[in-house]
Amino acid sequence: MKVVLIKDVKGTGKKGEIKEVADGFAKNFLLKNGMARVADNSAVSENKFQKEAQAFHKQQEILAAKELAKKIEGKTVPLKIKCGENGKTFGSITSKEIADALCKDGVNLDKKKIDIKEPIKAIGTYSVVARVYPEISAKFSVVVESL
Repeated sequence: MKVVLIKDVKGTGKKGEIKEVADGFAKNFLLKNGMARVADNSAVSENKFQKEAQAFHKQQEILAAKELAKKIEGKTVPLKIKCGENGKTFGSITSKEIADALCKDGVNLDKKKIDIKEPIKAIGTYSVVARVYPEISAKFSVVVESL
């Protein structure tokens, strides 16, 4: 019996796939538990439209991520922090502070997407990478100044 999987089924397939399974398995397990639908014309065409919609939305997300990366690329973010005598800071600059400074510049970026190689604990200019989307990243610099 051909079925369209509604959910991921271990050992059978992923959501959205059309699979040929045994009649008993389909009737007694997949259909009964709402994990699949019988693969008639309407179910197959609905599945096709859902896959097209998912591809379209993913493409839109990628375009939005590229646009955000263009806004961030090459930007300089100034941050001020309280310092001691020889340029040592009291505390460190976190990704949240960098995200807040970017937000003030009109770039809305989640703090989890900012990749700092090491904690920023001194005055100076640092190169930071923002991982906007898988395989899409932007480099910008953070300038730490004394208050």
